[in-house]
Amino acid sequence: MRWDNCYSNKRTGTKHKTLVPRTEYQRDFDRLIFASSFRRLQNKTQVFPLPGSTFVHNRLTHSLEVASVGRSLGSIVGNHIANTEIKSDDEESQLFYMIDLASVIAAACLAHDIGNPAFGHSGEKAISNYFIENAETIIEGQSLRSFFDDKEWQDLVTFEGNANALRVLTHPYRDKPVTGMGLTYSTLASILKYPCESTAIDKAFKHRKKYGFFQTEKGTFLDIAKELHMHQEEGNKVVYKRHPFVYLVEAADDICYRIIDMEDAQRLGILSKERTSAAFLGILSDLSDDSKEVDRIAKTYSEIRDANDSIAYLRAKTINALTELSATTFINHKEEILNGTYNDTLIDEIEKRAPSLKDVATLSVNEIYRHHSVVEIEITGYHVMSHLLSLFVPAVLRKNKKGTDKMALRLIPFQFTEYEITDRPYIKALSVVDYISGMTDAYATEFYRKTTGIDISKHV
Repeated sequence: MRWDNCYSNKRTGTKHKTLVPRTEYQRDFDRLIFASSFRRLQNKTQVFPLPGSTFVHNRLTHSLEVASVGRSLGSIVGNHIANTEIKSDDEESQLFYMIDLASVIAAACLAHDIGNPAFGHSGEKAISNYFIENAETIIEGQSLRSFFDDKEWQDLVTFEGNANALRVLTHPYRDKPVTGMGLTYSTLASILKYPCESTAIDKAFKHRKKYGFFQTEKGTFLDIAKELHMHQEEGNKVVYKRHPFVYLVEAADDICYRIIDMEDAQRLGILSKERTSAAFLGILSDLSDDSKEVDRIAKTYSEIRDANDSIAYLRAKTINALTELSATTFINHKEEILNGTYNDTLIDEIEKRAPSLKDVATLSVNEIYRHHSVVEIEITGYHVMSHLLSLFVPAVLRKNKKGTDKMALRLIPFQFTEYEITDRPYIKALSVVDYISGMTDAYATEFYRKTTGIDISKHV
């Protein structure tokens, strides 16, 4: 892999190019902005329950903010690579890094959560646990587990939003374009945070902590890896090193959720203004070599009387500082990153210099992610998702449908009815997961209430 061959404007499922007044990578960004699967993130939980009288972030606003940070990272790093790593007569690569890398990273940031189900990470856990807990449930004389081979089963019992993102972006759903969303390989590679299959998970390595594709998308993944010259690891499992652009998308995500979850907690009264400001000023102090600049920021903060606006001011300064240092960290480790020998994240590297950033992570776990409002939505999501899976999974696997199976399957939209045209149980199960994981919090909850009889009045 080299800087001049690790990008490509080749798209999934198509060989022709459209003449439009935008670059191929700008088109990726625009396609995502207008995609229904992206718009649905508006009603998917980020951390705190939705909706509420106090504005907090959902998956869509989070993704938009991550894209903003990602564009900045792509611009800084792209200009550096163009000026130091690309030959002056390589006009194509010069233009890519000077102009297009920012669009690639921004588009990938928009897409990074597009495979996440409703109710935050509890939705992922609910899908996995349904298959784990029902492994020995008998369906037409055989256990649920026996319908799947080892790799298929591993996908289902460790359901992963990252892998589902690649499926959402590339899978040819029924009655939809056969190209999927038709994004460039460069953008798709940038979201492959865990470029391995589910049976290759190894938490000792950052790039194998989870997995990045289902068995159904293995071919697509391998095409991307080959086109972009990604480094393959030796062994009998499909494992690759991360693509360099992944580190920029990951950093943008890490910066936003670490800082903005704190801001949301302050708005909701979970954290005081004083504790939040102390945390942000602590990070700025750790990161800055100019104590006078930090003092100036602290003074400006103290002069803003509105609590939310004053915290927003510190949030902006903190994100800016982390963005600049993330770009610098990438540049300092660019050779390791390109060669696949960098087993760290940019933010983890920054934590070594800024212990206050690690303190924020600890504070978030103890007082934000374990707050009763967050735990309540996780429990709700678990029950809702489990019910929906129990309604549909046995129904698609049974050859001899019961009356209730037939009624339930009439509720599934046509685009998710791939179970009708395949004999493979894994595809049948994934078609159900496709439908359920695409639901918003509100839709899934309403569906649950109606199908359990909790809200029968809405049927009449």
